[in-house]
Amino acid sequence: MGRLFGTDGVRGVANADLTAELALGLSVAAAHVLMDTPGRSPVLPGWRSGDGRGGTFEGHRPVAVVGRDPRASGEFLEAAVVAGLASAGVDVLRVGVLPTPAVAYLTGALGADLGVMLSASHNPMPDNGIKFFARGGHKLPDELEDRIERTYHAHSSGEPWERPTGAGVGRVTVYDEGFDNYVAHLVGVLPNRLDGLKIVIDGAHGAAARVSPEAFARAGAEIITIGTEPDGLNINDGCGSTHLRQLREAVVEHGADLGVAHDGDADRCLAVDHDGNEIDGDQILAVLALGMREAGALRKNTVVATVMSNLGFKLAMEREGIELAQTAVGDRYVLEEMKAHGFALGGEQSGHVIALDHATTGDGTLTGLMLAARVAATGRSLADLAGVMERLPQILINVRDVDKSRVASSPRLTAAVTEAEQELGATGRVLLRPSGTEPLVRVMVEAADAEQARAVAERLADAVKSALG
Repeated sequence: MGRLFGTDGVRGVANADLTAELALGLSVAAAHVLMDTPGRSPVLPGWRSGDGRGGTFEGHRPVAVVGRDPRASGEFLEAAVVAGLASAGVDVLRVGVLPTPAVAYLTGALGADLGVMLSASHNPMPDNGIKFFARGGHKLPDELEDRIERTYHAHSSGEPWERPTGAGVGRVTVYDEGFDNYVAHLVGVLPNRLDGLKIVIDGAHGAAARVSPEAFARAGAEIITIGTEPDGLNINDGCGSTHLRQLREAVVEHGADLGVAHDGDADRCLAVDHDGNEIDGDQILAVLALGMREAGALRKNTVVATVMSNLGFKLAMEREGIELAQTAVGDRYVLEEMKAHGFALGGEQSGHVIALDHATTGDGTLTGLMLAARVAATGRSLADLAGVMERLPQILINVRDVDKSRVASSPRLTAAVTEAEQELGATGRVLLRPSGTEPLVRVMVEAADAEQARAVAERLADAVKSALG
């Protein structure tokens, strides 16, 4: 059996891969693993290790924050998660439809012992997922996810676990104050207001549909909204950060200064300038890095990015005298690097941007607000600010219906990559990797010439299909 946890929680088609039974069982297992008492973890403050069975959190009744995005399947999965936690003796605060970073923030702000978010982020509506946060709103390291899996499988195989009864069962409370608390936090950390800016917000019919417009409006911006009418079925459907056409058109139509687009759970943000040109995560990082350095907030003069970042970003940071630390793909690895070395800013080309002084995970609404605040503070257009870096041609092809587990072990693929790297030389690069959240292999090629990049990428995509199909 493969590992349940991917790069960002457990995901799958709701009610097929991700069932109510699995959601309930994982929640029970997570409660037991995260609430065990013997021995303190060196990784997470307040976490105590043990054998993964039947622990309680020392000194008080454990509390969990549970939120979800608007997917229809989130309704029954939320019920299963809440039932599992309460059955394990955890008191549950249901915050309803809120972004993933809101659940992380509230987990820390409310002193909860764990947080649970139900979302499949940018994936299509039929998918869903479960993410767990430890005390303080921190994502779990692989070690804890592995222990949750082992505990889940042990319980599923009939191993008994201590079930509280009577007053020992968890209580469930609706916590409506979460929305206002989170929005107030977002607006409160901005260095300046957004008065005078006209901004289009695409909420992807997702978790940011209420939060993002409210936060931008409170910060003083004039806002136009699209993708802010979720019905449980339309999340990410032709809108949001993976489909920017509507945002581009709306920005130009309304003469807006810029537009921001979120994904389904609003942990990422992409933008468009006043002419409708895309501003990706690398460009956003570049703009924010320069602003934070100017304000003295870019600790150790370093920004963290992944190996998927455009070569143009690396060259821009070198030219501006800013150090670049690179990690494996996945915002969790960016975050681990930031926490390990005390860096303040990091992110991904996809728009996951982490401002560690204000958030424990990527926060799309915060990112958009910070970007807009930089435009307002400088009086420069977003296009002008983003011009600090030139994106080299980069071609990304997603190859579906292949065995992604054999990417690293296929001799044919290794040979194909070596040949491509020799052709590109020092002016380009190649990256093949299995997606951590979807059943596909990503082929990325960069080159100084767009036609060459596309030709090499298509040849490698054919090689992936042939070798792994």
